[in-house]
Amino acid sequence: MEKNKIKILFIAFFTLVIFLAVGGFLFFQDISSFVIEPFKSSAKGKVFSIKPGQSLTAIAQNLETESIISNKTYFKLFTRYKKAGKKLQAGEYILSASKSPEQILEIFLKGKVKLYRITIPEGMNIIEIATLVETLNFCSKEEFIGLCHDKAFIVSFGIPPISLEGYLFPDTYFFPQKTDCKTVITTMVAHFNTIFTKEWREQAKIMGFSIHQIVTLASIIEKETGDAKERPLISSVFHNRLKKKMRLESDPTTIYGIKNFDGNIKRKHLKMVTPYNTYQIKGLPIGPIANPGAKSLSAALNPSYSEYLFFVSKKDTTHKFSKTIQEHNKAVRKYQLRKK
Repeated sequence: MEKNKIKILFIAFFTLVIFLAVGGFLFFQDISSFVIEPFKSSAKGKVFSIKPGQSLTAIAQNLETESIISNKTYFKLFTRYKKAGKKLQAGEYILSASKSPEQILEIFLKGKVKLYRITIPEGMNIIEIATLVETLNFCSKEEFIGLCHDKAFIVSFGIPPISLEGYLFPDTYFFPQKTDCKTVITTMVAHFNTIFTKEWREQAKIMGFSIHQIVTLASIIEKETGDAKERPLISSVFHNRLKKKMRLESDPTTIYGIKNFDGNIKRKHLKMVTPYNTYQIKGLPIGPIANPGAKSLSAALNPSYSEYLFFVSKKDTTHKFSKTIQEHNKAVRKYQLRKK
């Protein structure tokens, strides 16, 4: 009788071991398939957010609720097995059930967040860029403008402590949502430094200009140019005037120095003395009046050869260039006053 009991217990124990082994094997197979196989191979991408401090349990639950994964428990177990529970980076992601949980976890760990595009057109000034940055929900306009005039921050880039006008290079950038102002500005200035090459720096030195002066001149060329092909010729006019110690007399520089400009430049504006009004000051303004692109920077360093000292808009995006004041006045009557 005692032997029968032992035999029965042995069989029961052996059966339990086999059951657990089979169960464990099946579980292992199940979770292995979960990890490497997408939930829905044809699913489209969607935005998925991880909030700062959000728990693994909440993240896994949201993944299952959004039908990105099939099993929240398996995802938690796999994440903990990888010792990654506290390494998931907050942010917005583009995820799809067409990716395996293993790939999704890798995305979280690398912080491959959704990026938002911002395009800065050539010739925008700080206020215009700050407005665009705020509109796209990166950071506040007020903070952006404040940093661009923060002397300590400006000097950290090796730039004269006037403002960062001219150094926010116009291009297309990609940032995560709500990127802080310092990151946005630092990225733009860093890009400027890659565009303004060592060769350009040497060229400026040979010409007798500082980098700041070239950027300032380029910003004026940018604002004066309607037809891109005219940049080198417009540059030649300003270079010729500087050599002859003539005032540059550029309307855009005057406008930049006017607070709350209403779009209508008047004679009284031309008489205002500001560090930017080139009708009143000699030489270049104190700093750039906009953020020039590479072509305007190149034109400032490589002006066309000409004897022109004047130009006037023909009101078709191009200009009439003149060598003498007499020729210029005649062009003004023809193209501005419409008198023959």
